[in-house]
Amino acid sequence: QVQLVESGGGLVQAGDSLRVSCAASGRAFSSYTLGWFRQTPGKEREFAAAISWNGGSTYYADSVKGRFTISRDNAKKTVYLQMNTLTPEDTAVYYCAAVQSLPDTLVSRPDKYDYWGQGTQVTVSS
Repeated sequence: QVQLVESGGGLVQAGDSLRVSCAASGRAFSSYTLGWFRQTPGKEREFAAAISWNGGSTYYADSVKGRFTISRDNAKKTVYLQMNTLTPEDTAVYYCAAVQSLPDTLVSRPDKYDYWGQGTQVTVSS
């Protein structure tokens, strides 16, 4: 069992940077694939980024590639999403998610993750 708690969201202006964090509790954190998803009202949850259990592989949606960076610190049981050059289109609730084992081809599928945080709001003003 893994509990996830996001933090670091807020209101920023277009072009700004923001880092959101997700702290985990529970055992075997270092064996989990971790993902960041985002959701706006009326839309489905959208994949943003994912990272393998040891940080050796990272995955990004085309919409955030080159602007967002996912990283993890297994000693601190925390995963981060550094977001640069933010635009109003990045406004969403950001969720972190965890799953113990997942093929590379499925990391963008929210239905494949077992554990979710409560989300943190990121609002980018123009």
